Amino acid sequence: MRRAAVATALLLSGGAFAHDQGREEADSQLETVVVTGSPLHDRRSDYSGSLAVLGGDALGLVNHSHIQQSLARVPGANLSRGNGQEYLPALRSPVLTGAGACGSVLTMQDGIPLFPAGFCNVNELFAAHSEQAGRIEVIRGPAGTLHGAGAMHGVVNVLGPSYRPGDSGIASLEAGPNDRWKFKSRVPIGTGNGSGLLSAISLASDGGYRASSGYDQQKLTLVHRSDQSSSETRFNVTNLEQDTAGYVVGEDAYRDDALRRSNPNPEAFRKVRTARLSHRVESEWGAGYKLEITPYARYGKMDFRQHFLPGQPLEETAHRSAGMRTSLSAPVTESLHMAAGLDWEYTRASLRQSQSGIAAGSEFLAETVPPGRHYDYRVDALLLSPYTLASLRLTERLVLEAGLRLENLSYGYDNRMLAGRTREDGSDCGFGGCRYSRPADRSDDFENWSPHVGLVYDWTPARQLFVNLAHGFRAPQATELYRLQRDQEVADLDSEEIRSAEVGMRGWAGRLDYEVVGFAMKKRNVIFRDADFFNRSGGTTTHRGLELALGYQLAPQWSLDVSASYAEHRYNDERLIEGTPLDGKLVDSAPWTFGSTRLQWQPDPATQLELEWLHQGRYHTDPLNRHGYPGHDLLHVRASRRLGERWSAGLRLLNLLDEQYAERADFSNFSGDRYFPGESRALYASLSLQL
Repeated sequence: MRRAAVATALLLSGGAFAHDQGREEADSQLETVVVTGSPLHDRRSDYSGSLAVLGGDALGLVNHSHIQQSLARVPGANLSRGNGQEYLPALRSPVLTGAGACGSVLTMQDGIPLFPAGFCNVNELFAAHSEQAGRIEVIRGPAGTLHGAGAMHGVVNVLGPSYRPGDSGIASLEAGPNDRWKFKSRVPIGTGNGSGLLSAISLASDGGYRASSGYDQQKLTLVHRSDQSSSETRFNVTNLEQDTAGYVVGEDAYRDDALRRSNPNPEAFRKVRTARLSHRVESEWGAGYKLEITPYARYGKMDFRQHFLPGQPLEETAHRSAGMRTSLSAPVTESLHMAAGLDWEYTRASLRQSQSGIAAGSEFLAETVPPGRHYDYRVDALLLSPYTLASLRLTERLVLEAGLRLENLSYGYDNRMLAGRTREDGSDCGFGGCRYSRPADRSDDFENWSPHVGLVYDWTPARQLFVNLAHGFRAPQATELYRLQRDQEVADLDSEEIRSAEVGMRGWAGRLDYEVVGFAMKKRNVIFRDADFFNRSGGTTTHRGLELALGYQLAPQWSLDVSASYAEHRYNDERLIEGTPLDGKLVDSAPWTFGSTRLQWQPDPATQLELEWLHQGRYHTDPLNRHGYPGHDLLHVRASRRLGERWSAGLRLLNLLDEQYAERADFSNFSGDRYFPGESRALYASLSLQL
């Protein structure tokens, strides 16, 4: 049955197309306006790569509690949900874990990266106000030329609401099991002459499916738009206080009713506060000249109990940053358009790791993981990144786009403790030395070039072919450079690089719209932690896959959409693990197939129902491919109905068949098989009021 399900998903794949209430004409899909693709174009059809759009109506129907629930509609996106608001990223990649995991997918809110370059957080989308998103745009594959640092596997850009004259406000409340509730409101206030202020608030509380877990989360967005000066000011602030549940351990532990609701780490928590302020100014003159300038400032602070480490140390991080993103586009000739800009950013960040008690487990751990401070450092970073893009119409049907970005990231590291692998007071640990090693003060610079070439060919007015050759990069992050272990005194790391080629076709024909994309990528200088716990670079992986998209209007009231991916991610280097070559092995946490199928029924203009099938294929959970997870299939039901002119109601029934499954499966040499268990059947009800 699973093979038949996979075949169906691959034949009927549709992901990037938002089939909202009252399905639009298929040809409008090619004309969808986007902001993430290129400063030279604002239509999806002009982009030479893979760009998916989740529209406001689709996001409203999903009404996600975790952004993974919405991104499951995007081919190639396979975020692995942890507990609470945590996740591990995967975008045209394996699920990224360990060293090198974060900073490989660029996450943005309204075109501004959520975290500073070099100071990523693997869960950073919890800092985006996605609950109030007007749309989410996703680039699959390298986008370093367009967006710079971190866009190695792609970009997720959450676009928040804006003030528009005549819009009405809205407030909604949702309740569900385990003491869960969610409140959202959006209130516009006009200030005259087409200008105004918008306030968007999201509040959520979750009592936790598992013991001693749950979270409280608050998010606020303020937007002021000036129609006269064509400027927009945005302020976002978020707060998350989470009690975290860790892995349950044991073969198929996610199937045990008692274990799946247990929490082996009741002491684990995460507290995160973020704030961002940006001001975008646009100016147009002459015949197509356009200047866009966006200065911004950011703040972030996190306290995190590292329950998975011996001694369960507390990590305290903070960052303050300011920068500017600029773009000047101009028509050079009738067939040649160019854009250029300079992005810059300055960051001051700090990290402190400390342990209050003696590490339990063995005499070795108690001696080598001592109480007190393990790390305490500050890093100043400067990012300078000029770029240029050109679009040349070669013929009436064929357009060539090329670009180049140079990015320089400089770190200044200040160690506020004694250097070396001693205790905080300078005394030595037994058994050869302390586990944690602190480098002496130093500076590091990383320079990366990122070229891009693409072709878009209008085969017919309703069919396009595109080819995209792209290069992405990821400079080593501060934690990889300065948070060392054992004898390592310097992490001699290179920037990770990825080279990508993709070929695709998209278009429409009557009631059918589609996109078919094949890709091949090779990633070099992959950062990993070796058997001696040293941060190394030099790993190589290959990535090949197929993403298919189809959407079909079955009847005036029925439509079908499916997103699906097939990919093989393999190690391609000479490393050995336990004496076994890694070359040719499948990367762990990388399913061959995954996807989402949605059947929608709209019996009348006021009612919408959706049945969603989520498929997760099997995957290996260790690099040597000796252990694995068999995959799972889930069914979800969603419904919404307008109740008169101002009221509307919604229902979400998740995991309709009450399947026992794992959101994430993993294998550790210390504990064996371990899982984040998925939740049982859950019903949510919501009520909304147009203000």
